[in-house]
Amino acid sequence: MTMASTGAAIKERAIRTALELGAGAVRVAPAWIDAASRGRMEAAFARDDFATWGYDEQYARRATDPRTLLPDARSVLCIAVPYSIARKPARDPLRGTVSNYAWSQDYHYRLRALLRAVADVINEEAGAPVTAIACDTRPLAERAFAARAGLGWIGKHTNLIAPTHGSFVFLGEVVTALELPADAPLRKSCGSCRVCVERCPTGALRGDYTIEATRCISDLTQRTDEIPKALRPLIGQWVWGCDICQLVCPPTSLASNRALPEWAPKDERAAQPPLVELLSLRSSEFKRKYRSTAMGWRGAAVLRRNAAVALGNALDRSTVGALTQSLESDPHPMVRGHVAWALGRIGSPAAVAALRRRFGVERHRGVRVEIASALEPFT
Repeated sequence: MTMASTGAAIKERAIRTALELGAGAVRVAPAWIDAASRGRMEAAFARDDFATWGYDEQYARRATDPRTLLPDARSVLCIAVPYSIARKPARDPLRGTVSNYAWSQDYHYRLRALLRAVADVINEEAGAPVTAIACDTRPLAERAFAARAGLGWIGKHTNLIAPTHGSFVFLGEVVTALELPADAPLRKSCGSCRVCVERCPTGALRGDYTIEATRCISDLTQRTDEIPKALRPLIGQWVWGCDICQLVCPPTSLASNRALPEWAPKDERAAQPPLVELLSLRSSEFKRKYRSTAMGWRGAAVLRRNAAVALGNALDRSTVGALTQSLESDPHPMVRGHVAWALGRIGSPAAVAALRRRFGVERHRGVRVEIASALEPFT
């Protein structure tokens, strides 16, 4: 065999393995430095679009050069795994909403297993270890390389849109020192469509294929500090992530290829957890229920805070008792502060009375500020 035919044969076997294990599409990009993506990332970081995550120019340099993962990288095998599962309409305002990527076991485990199996095929064919895998947790501009490989195009919501699958796809990469035949990028874009931009509740999408991520509901529900007050009412019932911009995206809503059943929620509570129960979530229960999901890495306090915000948006007076108990007993001041906001939003006599009682005994300065702010309309 010639080197070209050997590369083609290895690529074919690797693709076949990935598809057999649940991948929806596989394409190959050359492992060149992506200077254009580096420039876009550096500009985004300079604007503080991703300030929550602490990215910097060094991250941009590493993420756009596959040699960071494998010094002699020559090709990047880009893999898309569809995970779209039909969502049941949310009818109960006292249930939260979870992004569908977090409904089942943490996708990183399954995707890594798939990537390792593909990498093993390539290593076996090469007769030596010639691969490194990336799965969202290592610096690699995966959407940029997937677009370069023709796996899809990057939409105005900044997610990759794959033909027949839409944007509900997990992305993973196998970087290899072998030169595999590269695929051509797609000549597609969102054109004049602005549905995602117009439907984003917080205005995080600019319409120029960039996002002010610090306004994105997905970002807001994952941060570990307080959620800005002006954005809390816009979060609605989301307690982890947000799918709005993808659900309204025409190519995604029309996608015909759906996910395997393994990506479905374990039960209704996984996709729509009861907010009052989530508000009282403690570490032991958190570990049992959520540690194995993609919601499991931020801790119980973040989910309790998010439940408080969602309850404040539900405006249901029947939850004042649970919120009052949380205001009095939750060990985390961040949670108590957001609970105070929720009670102020509800504004019933019982809610105002609870805020006034707590203001007299609360010692944490930040929580006292939240209580005082919540009481302002009632003084």
